[in-house]
Amino acid sequence: MKNRITSLFGIKYPIISGGMVWCSGWQLAAAVSNAGGLGLIGAGSMTADILREHIQKCKAATDKPFGVNVPLMYHHSEAMMEVIIAEKVPVVFTSAGSPKTWTRKLQENGSKVAHVVASTKFAIKCEEAGVDAIVAEGFEAGGHNGREETTTMVLIPQVRKAISTPLIAAGGIATGEGMLAAIALGAEGIQMGTRFALSQESSASEEFKNLCINLQEGDTILSLKKVSPTRLIKNEFYKEVEEAENKGASADDIRTILGHGRSKKGIFEGDLVNGELEIGQISSIIKDIPTVKAIMEQIVEEYNARLKWIQGD
Repeated sequence: MKNRITSLFGIKYPIISGGMVWCSGWQLAAAVSNAGGLGLIGAGSMTADILREHIQKCKAATDKPFGVNVPLMYHHSEAMMEVIIAEKVPVVFTSAGSPKTWTRKLQENGSKVAHVVASTKFAIKCEEAGVDAIVAEGFEAGGHNGREETTTMVLIPQVRKAISTPLIAAGGIATGEGMLAAIALGAEGIQMGTRFALSQESSASEEFKNLCINLQEGDTILSLKKVSPTRLIKNEFYKEVEEAENKGASADDIRTILGHGRSKKGIFEGDLVNGELEIGQISSIIKDIPTVKAIMEQIVEEYNARLKWIQGD
């Protein structure tokens, strides 16, 4: 599976874990990297000091490349970047902001930089900013999504035609067949969030994981559109938001309902009633919570088997 993504990041397989809040700690990142992919620490749920701790623990747990995902919309993203530069993190994925803000400085300090987008328009801006790779994410994905609501299968070929930068597909991918489909559409690698969120090494609560592996088709929905579109499991918190939105609630009204620490309460602490439960649509086909090593082996096996089937071997 050698291509521009594996060469860029120095990895065996073009498989990258999502930098998910409350799921992507150092244990998950190290496990993905040790299994041949690129593991990401999710900085969105961390303070700068906690991020430093996770980076140092990840360094101790793997001698393979790993990275950090930083959502630029958070007010403390600058402090995160200072830690990343000081710790000489080899790869940084940025999202929810302008790629021009940090790309050059990170590259000057030795990091490879990828930026996450949800449209061709912003993919072009990423290329203009000089990022090393672009992640095009369809709205099937869990967590925060683009407002365009473009699916992965529609998005990837359009972005591929518009840019020459190495391209990673994300959103709705959890199998080797899904990986092969993404590559057939023009991607050179995949980023999986939900599949790795539901692994043994994920730092999400067991209550959250067990709920997710019992979800059915249609049990997640894109919500919070007036604030920041986010894919959620339909629980009591979601119903409260939906009811408020149907009554014409403003963005500030929704922020009041959301409050602080809502995703921590749901994903990390396991409050399945009042927590904000973020997961992707693809969760409905996931029915187990294996190790990262087992997930990686299965993805590669499925990919190779489906490729042989297509080729008629």
